[in-house]
Amino acid sequence: MTARDDVLVQPGPAARAAPGRHHSLTSQDRRLGYALVAPVVIVLLAITAYPLFYNVWNSFHYADFFNPATYATFAGLRNYADLFSAHQFLPALVRTLGFTVVSVAVETAIGLGIALALNKPFRGRGVVRAAVFIPWAVPTVVSAELWKTMFDPQSGFVNYILAHLHLPLATTTWLDSTWTAWAAILVADAWRNTPFMAIVLLAGLQVIPQDIYEAAKIDGASAWQTFRRLTLPLLMPALMVALIFRTLSSFLIFDVVYIMTGGGPGTSTTVLSVLNYQAFLDDFNYGYGGAIAVAMVVMALIIASVYVRVLRTNQQT
Repeated sequence: MTARDDVLVQPGPAARAAPGRHHSLTSQDRRLGYALVAPVVIVLLAITAYPLFYNVWNSFHYADFFNPATYATFAGLRNYADLFSAHQFLPALVRTLGFTVVSVAVETAIGLGIALALNKPFRGRGVVRAAVFIPWAVPTVVSAELWKTMFDPQSGFVNYILAHLHLPLATTTWLDSTWTAWAAILVADAWRNTPFMAIVLLAGLQVIPQDIYEAAKIDGASAWQTFRRLTLPLLMPALMVALIFRTLSSFLIFDVVYIMTGGGPGTSTTVLSVLNYQAFLDDFNYGYGGAIAVAMVVMALIIASVYVRVLRTNQQT
C-alpha cells in the first residue's frame, strides 16, 4: 500500500465525529420522549398512586369508623393477620381463583375457535366480525343487568327457551343456588369477554405468514398437525398477552358478581373484590379493606410476573 492509498483510507474528521453525534441525537430523542410522556405519567400517578399509598397506609392502621377511639392508630400487621383468621377471606380467595381458572379457560377456548373461524376467507366475513365483537363494546354494567334479567325465573328469556325446547332446568331459579348462580355469572362474563380474546388472537393469526401453511400442506401435514406444530407456537405471543389481560380482569372481577348476585346466595359467590367492597362501604373498616386491597394488588402482580416470565422464556426458545 502506497502513502497515497494510506491517506485515502484514513477516516476524516466528520466520520470520526459521527458516533458521538449519533449518541447526542439518541440522547436528545430520549429526552424528548420523556418530556412527551411526562404529563401522562404525572396524571396517572395522581390518579393511581394516591389511592394505592392511602390503602397501604390504612392497612397498617386501625381505620374502623365504628371504633373512633382507636381510629388512625398504628396496627402493625394486625389487619393482615385478620385476613387469615377471618372466616371470609380464604373462601373468597378460593372462589376467585376457581372462577379465574374456569372463566379464562372457557373464554380462551371459545375465543380461539372464533378467531380461527374468522381468519378463514368467506363471504360476509366483515359483517360477522363486527357482530361477534359487539358484546365486548357493551358496558359491563349493562351486560350484567341484561343477563340478570334473562336468568329471571319468571320472565327471563333463558327459562322460556328451555321450556319451549322441552329441555331440563326450565324451572330453575338460577341466582338462588350456588352452582347455578356461578353458571349464570360465567355465562354473562364469557358473553362479554370472549370477543376480546377473539380480537387479540385474530390479530395474532393475521401476522402469521401463509407460506408456511402452503409448505405444510405440500408436506402432507394434517390440519391438527398444522395447528399444533405451526399455528399454536406462532400464536403464543398473542395468546400470552391475551391471557395476561383476561386473567387479571377475571381475578379482579366485581361488577358482574355484584350486580347479578351481590355475593349471594349467602356468601357463596363472594369474590375478593366484593369482599373488599363490603369491608370499605358496608363495614367502614378501611384498615381491613386496605389490607384486602394490598393483598389483591400483590397477587395480581405475581400473576402478571409469572405470565411475563413464561412469555419471555417462550420468545427466547
